[in-house]
Amino acid sequence: MKVGDLMTTEVMTIGPDAPLKEAATIMVRSGVSGLPVVDDQRRVVGIITEADFVTAEAERSWGRQRRRLLAGLFDDSQPKKARSVGDAMTRNPHGIDRESTVTEAARKMTELGVKRLPVLLPDGTLDGIISRADVMRAFARSDDELLEEIGVDVVNAVMQLDDDALDVAVADGVVTLTGTVPTKSEARLLEELIVRVEGVVSVNSDLSWDLDDTRRTYGAADGSP
Repeated sequence: MKVGDLMTTEVMTIGPDAPLKEAATIMVRSGVSGLPVVDDQRRVVGIITEADFVTAEAERSWGRQRRRLLAGLFDDSQPKKARSVGDAMTRNPHGIDRESTVTEAARKMTELGVKRLPVLLPDGTLDGIISRADVMRAFARSDDELLEEIGVDVVNAVMQLDDDALDVAVADGVVTLTGTVPTKSEARLLEELIVRVEGVVSVNSDLSWDLDDTRRTYGAADGSP
């Protein structure tokens, strides 16, 4: 499954010159914890999140304490009070494109420690946004949804295997394969393609080829035995 299949396309945005109060109002009223910051051409120049507001408030408090000290009155190094979105936002945020897989998006969010990624066109224009909640939806898919995707996209479209010789069952995200495929390499490829389907926990294979039987179990996380 691709990022483009799950991302939100109608995204609320804000400009870098907007007051922080305006960003906070939009976020509270819309029930979101972050907003992409875009320029006049809708290119992403930053992102403003709840964490940025916390940082801005901490800097204000520090500034007030410093101003109570005579020595701090003329100290240019003290934190400046953030007034606009551009003052507080995280600049040049990491993005992703719509053709990336949901697994890649999840990995990137984990590595960066963020809850959302702007989805960008090649020129940096905002295409949408994908959040942790969107990723979780992909991995919370029903067994029926998984079975349909495996049958249509993997077994038929990619592998072009005979449905009558192959049986696929899904229970709690665990896929069980039985039946016969033409070659050992096709059996292994089928197993590896299925384990990459978002929402699949693992694959139990009891496929046979050339009159020989084998059984392997592959974990969805890394595809290892």
